[in-house]
Amino acid sequence: MSNQRQQKPTLTGQRFKTRKRDEKERFDPTHFQESIVQGLNQTGTDLEAVAKFLDASGAKLDYRRYAETLFDILVAGGMLAPGGTLSDDMTRTEFCLFTAQEDTETMQAYAQVFNKLIRRYKYLEKGFEEEIKKLLLFLKGFTESERNKLAMLTGILLANGNISASILSSLFNENLVKEGVSAAFAVKLFKSWLNERDINSVATSLRKVGMDNRLMELFPANKRSCEHFSKYFTDAGLKELSDFARNQQSIGARKELQKELQEQMARGDPLKDSIVYVREEMKKSGISEQTMIGIIWSSVMSSVEWNKKEELVTEQAIKLLKQYSPLLKAFTSQGLSELTLLLKIQEYCYDNIHFMKAFQKIVVLLYKADVLSEEAILKWYSEGHHAKGKSIFLEQMKKFVEWLKNAEEESESEEEEAD
Repeated sequence: MSNQRQQKPTLTGQRFKTRKRDEKERFDPTHFQESIVQGLNQTGTDLEAVAKFLDASGAKLDYRRYAETLFDILVAGGMLAPGGTLSDDMTRTEFCLFTAQEDTETMQAYAQVFNKLIRRYKYLEKGFEEEIKKLLLFLKGFTESERNKLAMLTGILLANGNISASILSSLFNENLVKEGVSAAFAVKLFKSWLNERDINSVATSLRKVGMDNRLMELFPANKRSCEHFSKYFTDAGLKELSDFARNQQSIGARKELQKELQEQMARGDPLKDSIVYVREEMKKSGISEQTMIGIIWSSVMSSVEWNKKEELVTEQAIKLLKQYSPLLKAFTSQGLSELTLLLKIQEYCYDNIHFMKAFQKIVVLLYKADVLSEEAILKWYSEGHHAKGKSIFLEQMKKFVEWLKNAEEESESEEEEAD
């Protein structure tokens, strides 16, 4: 009886080995590929049937573990070796993206296949994005037609939000850039993307992942200029993209300029040196005087720590602007620049509540310093002002404007008497 109690059930080594062998067969990539290829061969070019097959197969096959194999087959017809060539020892199908017709309608249909698959099996999302990144790195291993189809598909997927614009980083690969593969691929990709969405939507997607300022990297370092980029994409029929890139470069140049100007102010550099620097940057980056006066105003007003007391902040502002009036004067040679400055002052005083009562005093100071002319002030007062704080600022300026008008009338009378 006691001997019977001591006997315990044991697992035999043979049973354990059997389970291990079964497990190995269950996760065999060759078996997985054969199953997918067989299904695609049966569905053929009927992409609706392909989508249904893939939807059903996810319940039987391990998509999670073999996502890369699955996407390789759907795109290239079989598993891809490093570099983009098809593995010789694997089963292939002739029904895939690379063998499909090279037209927008077909590529949109393929995009729907991927879209349905990823919506059904959400865990494939990350793997799909990684697959696209990999395929872009393999571009040199594909034919021109295969690249074109991949570019069109990628553009549609980006437009539909199936993948992030961060996948474009693969196109900055040195070898692809050097041989012009990246730029040529980008043309097809952006044409496809812009066929589905407008430039503002594309710009938003690029900015979201910091790609908006990196498009120049599609070209080798010696061709990485706004002029070359603009000509290349404009000639390819993508003027919208050229204009966007030019605008992005201009924004970057303006930010750098403002940063340097603020550093010069912090160091106390002579204003004449700052004026020379700003003029050179304006010429180099094609920045207008109207844009420049806005940058200078922002730089000046952010160069100090403002007093928290309203009665003291006006005095502080007058002292600061008197110091920098030569810099402001150098970049208000045009009436439009003066009006731009007046609007910047109005916005600033409205947005910063402690400056609400300082507006008139600032304008009068800049008038006396020859930064603002009476013509610009009168134009602002009559029609050029913003809606922001309009009633408050117009009331502040009422007496001064009346004085300007009277002075102008007296001047005209004196000229008539002299004649």
